[in-house]
Amino acid sequence: MSPNPAQKSSTGKKSALELKESTSVITVRIDNELNNVIKKLRSNLGISKADFIRNYLEMSKYVIIQNNAIKSLNNRDLIVIKKSFVRKLIEVMDEKEQIELGVKTARFINDIATLQGKINDIEYKLDLCEHLGFFPKLIDEENFILFPKKFGPKKFIEAFVYKLVNYELKDEFDLRFTEENMKGQSKIESAYKKALQPEERLSSHYSFGIAKLGEEEG
Repeated sequence: MSPNPAQKSSTGKKSALELKESTSVITVRIDNELNNVIKKLRSNLGISKADFIRNYLEMSKYVIIQNNAIKSLNNRDLIVIKKSFVRKLIEVMDEKEQIELGVKTARFINDIATLQGKINDIEYKLDLCEHLGFFPKLIDEENFILFPKKFGPKKFIEAFVYKLVNYELKDEFDLRFTEENMKGQSKIESAYKKALQPEERLSSHYSFGIAKLGEEEG
C-alpha cells in the first residue's frame, strides 16, 4: 500500500472573487544580490519566484528567524543538523533513555501547538514536524499516520507518537514498555499493545491505531 500526502484536494475551485478576498498582497523591496540568489534557487527547484517566496513565508507559521538564532514559536533556540547524525546519537542510548527523549521531543511540538491554540489539531502538529525536518507528513488511504523508521529507533518513535497524541500531563508513556521488559511478560505486552495499538502497514514506516485521523480530521 503506497502512502499518500495528507493534504486533501479541494472539492471545488474557488472563484476569482473568493480567492481575492481570502488572500493579501504584500510588497517587499530587496537588494539585487538577494534577488539573484532567489532567481537561482527557484530555477533549481523548478518553481516560480512567487511560489518560492510564498514557501518561505509559510515557515513563519512554525519558526521565527531572528538575528542570533532560528527559534520555534515557543521561543526555544533551534539548530539544524543531519537526521542521520541525530539517529546515531539516539541509537546508542538505552531504551528507557530513548523513550524519555521521544516524550520530550513530542512535548516540544505540543508546546508550539498549544501556543497557537492547536493542541487538538494533529494535522497542524504533523505539518510542524515536516517543516522542522523531522519527517514527511504522510497518511495512507485508511487515515493511518505513517512515521518513517528513519526518524529514529523504535522506542523513541513509539514514545514520541504516544505523547504527540496523548498530550495531557496525566498521560505518561510506561517505561516498562522496553523490549527486554516485555519478553515473556504477557501482561506488560498486552498493556503495550492497548496503549499504542501497533499496526503493520508499510515495512519502511511505523503506524499505530492511536495515531489515526478521525473522519472529522481526514
